[in-house]
Amino acid sequence: MSDSTPDLEAARQAIASGDPSRAMPALAGLRGVEPEAAIPLLLLGLEQTTFVIRSLACAGLGVKRSEAGWAALAMAVRQDEDANVRAEAANALASYGVERAWPLLRDAFVADDQWLVRCSILSALAEQEAMPPAWLLELAREAVADGDGTVRAGGAEILGRLVREGRGPEAAQAREALAALQGDGDHRVTAVALDGLQG
Repeated sequence: MSDSTPDLEAARQAIASGDPSRAMPALAGLRGVEPEAAIPLLLLGLEQTTFVIRSLACAGLGVKRSEAGWAALAMAVRQDEDANVRAEAANALASYGVERAWPLLRDAFVADDQWLVRCSILSALAEQEAMPPAWLLELAREAVADGDGTVRAGGAEILGRLVREGRGPEAAQAREALAALQGDGDHRVTAVALDGLQG
């Protein structure tokens, strides 16, 4: 065990330096480290000023999960000044499970108008098998009301999935919402809507 201690101390110093060329390899090197030892270093990464370091720390906290990591990610998704970091925090929070992440990510989706963050939340939650159709429909409706075509297309993809899966009243409501998107001003959205309706 003593062999790894100097490595962890070197990693701590590299992360604390705030220099991406030193901190990023150190953070990536934590993959093989036990969570108890890795989490404090990932939390240290989240305190750095450079957004790429904070982003990588968020990704690590999604893999090495803990209550301290959850709290730090929840703060990052709401408060970090950089959309890349908020998006990475959203992805990481989804890995803690749908039941727990849904209320926080739904609120973050509504509060954050950055397309990158919204698209990250859409994809992170849409990938979760455990997402109930009612939650997917709620998220998709928020997305298709967005001013950004990329976000609306992401919402339309979720609606298409609900139509294909055909479970419960959500499938019919999703079909109605897709039909309304056929007149969308963005050709990507209309293409996804048409594809979803054919499914």
